Amino acid sequence: MSLQIFQVDAFASKAFTGNPAAVCLLKENTVYDDKWMQSLAAEMNLSETAFVSKQKDNIYSLRWFTPTTEVNLCGHATLASAHILWTETDLAEDKNAIFETLSGRLEVSHNKGLMTMNFPTETVTPLETEHTVIAQIDNILSCRCLGVYQTNEDLLVEVDSEAVLENLQVDIPQLATLPIRCLIVTTRSKHHHLDFVSRVFAPAVGINEDPVTGSAHCSLTPFWANKLGKKKLSARQISARGGNLSLELLADRVAISGTALTILKGYLT
Repeated sequence: MSLQIFQVDAFASKAFTGNPAAVCLLKENTVYDDKWMQSLAAEMNLSETAFVSKQKDNIYSLRWFTPTTEVNLCGHATLASAHILWTETDLAEDKNAIFETLSGRLEVSHNKGLMTMNFPTETVTPLETEHTVIAQIDNILSCRCLGVYQTNEDLLVEVDSEAVLENLQVDIPQLATLPIRCLIVTTRSKHHHLDFVSRVFAPAVGINEDPVTGSAHCSLTPFWANKLGKKKLSARQISARGGNLSLELLADRVAISGTALTILKGYLT
């Protein structure tokens, strides 16, 4: 088969930080079996494996798989895919990478090493205090929640402080029973150069804790932009690996910026 495959640390300024993603460059005009792609994603055993196929010029099809399932949207593997196209293919740095995906057309631009993704925002709706899921979330996180919100396939939870967020003891088996893609937990940052911090848990799609989740910031950005009264935000996901994101709310879109670096490159035989 001899396909190129790469491992990229996305939202990372140095190796072994940020969120690792595999990027597989597929041959043009070739159909690949979904089961084969899912098996490769399981073999790579990273939070996401991206499959990229050139359609024409600077337009590509892009699909994302966790070790257990295909997902509709993934930020860090999109950033990783664009990075590989600019560093390993003939895509010029002054050309945007345009991806056709299950979430529609997504565009990534490049400026002196900083890549910016243009993603759709997600509506954030507070749950009523009597909603049964709120008590479940309190038990899962073992802490007091300031608010619980529905956002598309996810739940977003605000907690008291960064110390609370850092020390969460999440009941992963119980969380996996909820009918959600992931649980986004966030709070104001204690650092003056950051506006907010977060952690993301997604056992339902095979990821107990995601190191850095670009797609979660489609809801985190409008949430914090509204609370803080500002459209440009600096954020950090405080997982064990950690990663920084620069964000800007653009009406019903969000610009998510970060850096990436290639860790491994090879071939599938």
